[in-house]
Amino acid sequence: MLLSVALTAALLAAMTPEQRSRNIESFDYVWTTIRDKHWSMPAGLDWDKVRDELRPKVETATSASQARTAMLDMIGRLKQSHFNIVPQDVSEVLGDAFKSEHSGEGDPGLDVRIIDGHAVVVSVADGSPAQQSGVRPGWVIRKADAVEIDPLLRKISAVIVEPRTRGLMLSRAVLFLMQRSAGSTIKLEFLDGANQPVAKEIRAIDPRGAAVKFGYMPQVHIWFESAKKDNIGYARWNMFMDPPMLMSRFGDAVQSCKECDGFVIDLRGNPGGLGVMAMGIAGWFISRPDQKLGVMKTRDSELKFVVFPRSEVFANPLAIVVDEGTASTSEIFAEGLKDLGRARIFGSPTAGAALPSVFERLPNGDGFQYAIANYIAEGGKPLEGLGVTPDVEINLTRKALLAGHDPALEAAFDWIREQRKTK
Repeated sequence: MLLSVALTAALLAAMTPEQRSRNIESFDYVWTTIRDKHWSMPAGLDWDKVRDELRPKVETATSASQARTAMLDMIGRLKQSHFNIVPQDVSEVLGDAFKSEHSGEGDPGLDVRIIDGHAVVVSVADGSPAQQSGVRPGWVIRKADAVEIDPLLRKISAVIVEPRTRGLMLSRAVLFLMQRSAGSTIKLEFLDGANQPVAKEIRAIDPRGAAVKFGYMPQVHIWFESAKKDNIGYARWNMFMDPPMLMSRFGDAVQSCKECDGFVIDLRGNPGGLGVMAMGIAGWFISRPDQKLGVMKTRDSELKFVVFPRSEVFANPLAIVVDEGTASTSEIFAEGLKDLGRARIFGSPTAGAALPSVFERLPNGDGFQYAIANYIAEGGKPLEGLGVTPDVEINLTRKALLAGHDPALEAAFDWIREQRKTK
């Protein structure tokens, strides 16, 4: 007994008073934030009792890990997604990646997804330094300057509690690691299509698209592209932002395709943005009034995503392509049109990150992620933690990328062609 007391005292002494104070301060911040900002506490959960039970465990914690475990236990009582405590070393990557993703930093012109646990190049921007250096879709990124990618991915994966958001968070972390000031270079190591190591030193360029600043949000570069192939329209953009540009160009794309057999909207990698834009864009495909994509509830308000129908709408088949990088407003848009029977969804399940989610740094250095609203799709399904399940699920493979194929997009076009044959 005396040995146990002595050992406990020694362990407590291993943590400085300042460290214990910061752990307690962090616990109090998490508890208070959820109390004040959560939209509606689960029935039967007494938040005061949760604090009274778990705060002493933080006060007597002998390590940052023990304090973190108590905080994870606390937020686990909510039984809801998008609440997490992330260790300091990992939060420095994830937190900065989420804050800096629209910071205007340059990049080499690559987009990545996590395939079989590796960071795989899925697209190379036309004319970019990456394309000029010979990088191709399907290559695996092994190292960014001094950072080895696979060990980092494993470390981050271990602390992501929501499996549906894992791909989104991991790919963003890799993209963040490749950001540089425009004009500077980054050393990247790859495995090429023959699984041979290849080293490239690639110059970063300014982000694609026009710089836009909305309210207090960081500056973001927004781009939009559209095309017509085999009498099928196609549109893609990187975020639901810059309403004047995006709404105008999307409208032009639809109107120029009045006689098209169908239309494909590609939302892969689109993390969302302004929810009101989903209502406006959906209006090009919905003729009936008073239709909703869903409802979002915060602590103090309720937002109904009512579609704004156009006087002339596109009535032919609509396909939407999604993946694990599709989140927030993009998920609301896709699931809403699916529930209304207006769109067929292709690709892989989405991130399940429909709610406004905040990522903050706690006083002890750990990261704290929390949601501040709840969203229910028109079909009655909560998207948070569940995401959009495609009608036709097609997971991307490295083999397909190396062969120059885009299976989900090809399936969307094929479906529209089939609809044309049955007319």
